[in-house]
Amino acid sequence: MTPAMLKEIGTQIILANTYHLFLRPGQELIQKAGGLHKFMGWDGPILTDSGGFQVFSLTDIRKVTEDGVEFSSHINGSKHFLTPEKVVEAQLAFGSDIMMPLDECVAYPAEREQVKKASERTLMWAGRSKKLIGGGGRMVDGELFGIVQGGTFADLRKQSAEEIAELGFKGFGIGGLSVNEPNELMYEMLDVQIPVLPEEAPKHLLGVGYKDDIIKAVELGCDLFDCVMPSRLGRHGAFLTDEGKKVIRNNKFIEDFSPLDETCDCYACKNFTRAYIRHLFIANEILGVMLLTTHNLRYMMRLMEDLRKEILNSKP
Repeated sequence: MTPAMLKEIGTQIILANTYHLFLRPGQELIQKAGGLHKFMGWDGPILTDSGGFQVFSLTDIRKVTEDGVEFSSHINGSKHFLTPEKVVEAQLAFGSDIMMPLDECVAYPAEREQVKKASERTLMWAGRSKKLIGGGGRMVDGELFGIVQGGTFADLRKQSAEEIAELGFKGFGIGGLSVNEPNELMYEMLDVQIPVLPEEAPKHLLGVGYKDDIIKAVELGCDLFDCVMPSRLGRHGAFLTDEGKKVIRNNKFIEDFSPLDETCDCYACKNFTRAYIRHLFIANEILGVMLLTTHNLRYMMRLMEDLRKEILNSKP
């Protein structure tokens, strides 16, 4: 997707991944290029995550200490040590508009003591990250959010939200959910945690992107979401509809001259048929991937637009 294509479908903000950019091409090159906005040709807001989720998913090749986390690059095996300060410095070099501090994400299921230690470490790292931003008269254009943790333990969720909120962040990431726990348990944890956070602060539910989850999370008070799902499905030949995802390679679409989605206003749906896009995939033409990704992302944009309208219309 080009920046122009993203704008055409109504994209207001994009997320860039600190872990991947830290390893390749590296913060020094991005800084030399004039920051991430110039480097990638995007003039809208950019949110960068902490890279913590990616690092902590490298279970066999990372080591966590109070100071930070040591890990081996998945690209070439090189050793790196990320501290909360290094993560913020990288995002400052990128010129991010919204930055996330290093946090410790624990997979589900996990023992209470493990979750408790991770929440305590996340709090400590959040304090160190905020101190770096606020110290030395540094001019910072971006905003640093705090990340709350607590696993699937209601009291730890509440405690984490209270303690992170006390540090005075203007926005919050909600981490450690959608990590294989049942959906109802995720909603329960959101219901515990969100009321504790300042009402006026934006709340980003990290890594959640399925339609039903988003609708429920918005009802509970979440505002922002990120997920690889729409583009990943597009790359693998699947497209989103209100009836669920469909696979374009299926034989039933060989002579289907209808759009991907009759109700969609995206470029793909307004100009091409399922039969043609299926042909592109069978022929290994990259345009097929581009068209499905365009549609899937626009599908999610329309979902968010509809939710905003519902919220506005429900106000007295």
